[in-house]
Amino acid sequence: MLDLRILGSSSHGNCYLLYAGSEVLLLECGIQAKKIIYGLNFRVDNVVGALCSHEHGDHSKSVKDVMKAGIDVYASEGTFSALGVEGHRVKKLKALEQVQIGGFTVLPFDVQHDAREPLGFLIQHEAIGKLLFATDTYYIKYKFPELNYIMVECNYSKSILEKNIQAGTLSKALRNRLLKSHFSLENVKEFLKANDLKKVENILLMHLSDGNSNAGEFQEEIEKLTGIPVKIC
Repeated sequence: MLDLRILGSSSHGNCYLLYAGSEVLLLECGIQAKKIIYGLNFRVDNVVGALCSHEHGDHSKSVKDVMKAGIDVYASEGTFSALGVEGHRVKKLKALEQVQIGGFTVLPFDVQHDAREPLGFLIQHEAIGKLLFATDTYYIKYKFPELNYIMVECNYSKSILEKNIQAGTLSKALRNRLLKSHFSLENVKEFLKANDLKKVENILLMHLSDGNSNAGEFQEEIEKLTGIPVKIC
């Protein structure tokens, strides 16, 4: 069973606490460190590490403060370089090279985003099974067998995007950036159809755009496509 606490999931800041037995893995550091510490009930002793997908502020804002709190941060060399972060709490990841973080086995993989060296993560723990975490990418080229949970960005719908363009509430420049940096509802559907979902218990859609998404519609469409319970986070 997935035990997850959501502290932030939007362009304003992303951070999730993944619990497995007595261990906690921090996913993203995109909100103020004091809010993360509060979310942990001021206990960092059972936090085995923090994963950071890339250097954009809504995912990395508090990396330095998280390390100051005694938590190791795991990210690509490109991410740390872009952030200008060094020190013994820096743990560099390479795509497709598996690492052990406490009881969590993590396989980083490369994703498609306008960042230095962005990563997604395949996370496994005996207490929860296998979780896919993928955000801020417009495409995922890999297939993942025997997943139990999927956390995936579903940032916008192309139809809503075009309506906003026509209404003048969205610039074409921003639309073009979204098309080449974030996961659309349509691409999420294609990704899910390409993967083995037989063991998936829940799909969590995250990082929805404030103005270019519809949570109820997205949830309904993915549930209809997969037959799997969907949550918005």
